[in-house]
Amino acid sequence: MDEILKVGFVGAGSLANAMHYPSLAEFQDVQIKAICDINEERLHSTADKYEVEGRYTDYRKMLEVEELDAVYVIMPPHQLFEIVVRALETGHNVFIEKPPGVTTFQTRRFASLAEKHGCKTMCAFNRRFIPLNRKVREIVEERGPIIQCTSTFYKNSRAIYYGGVIDVLTCDAIHAVDMLRWMGGEVKEVHSIVSRFNDEVPNSFNAVVRFEGGGAGFLCTNWAVGKRVHTFEMHSYGISAFVDPDDRALIYADNREEPTVISATEAAGSSDRHKYYGFYHENRHFIDCIKEDREPETCFSDAVKTMELADKIRGGF
Repeated sequence: MDEILKVGFVGAGSLANAMHYPSLAEFQDVQIKAICDINEERLHSTADKYEVEGRYTDYRKMLEVEELDAVYVIMPPHQLFEIVVRALETGHNVFIEKPPGVTTFQTRRFASLAEKHGCKTMCAFNRRFIPLNRKVREIVEERGPIIQCTSTFYKNSRAIYYGGVIDVLTCDAIHAVDMLRWMGGEVKEVHSIVSRFNDEVPNSFNAVVRFEGGGAGFLCTNWAVGKRVHTFEMHSYGISAFVDPDDRALIYADNREEPTVISATEAAGSSDRHKYYGFYHENRHFIDCIKEDREPETCFSDAVKTMELADKIRGGF
């Protein structure tokens, strides 16, 4: 497909405006054709900025009136389900933010409808698409498969999301869960500890997993600690990488004292956060998959596997 893809948005909030609208606006082969938001001030402000004519406060009308190649539904998780189902049932390719629904059941329903109606889909697990993470994994795997990895996510924050609609593991720490799968592969065994520290709900999820390939993975999350720290480790034969995607990666090999250092902005070729933190690249991936008729890496059926892993970690088995 060489033509310009026409995209509609449901949602004109802060995340969409910070990351997704500016990414798509840079693509010469994409036109933002329509926007829907019940907040008319946000709707018109965003539409004015990106010179979008189609403006709606009812997503059903937008789906009915506009001829769209893809629909972005950038909404809180508890407001996704009805909109995504309608978009899929009307045959639209769909992009959503994480998490892919409040429950694994909802995610499975999305995946089933996408298959039934032949829709390309994507859940925005952007950490996979951070250029630094992808470059480091490529370097490490030159030595062989990843035999040990660690995914950490720490914050000093309440663990109540959207008034208690969804737990912290599913809503936010799901990024760290998904990165375990991306680094180590599919999981065959899970042992976890779920804790509650000075909060009314569980706010710390820690797990050790065994991957089908034989390697080990470690999840470390806690929302009661010092500040936001979100890092990854990848280890293979004779090589170890320690990655802070907000800053840089240190790669140690063959007992050498001095590491190879790669900055996040260097790997991305940009100091714009929507580029070095993966948002631009996940959007490009989705658009390319539609044009090339291939399944996106984080399609809804793949997102089911991440949600299932979160369920196992939450359950402690």
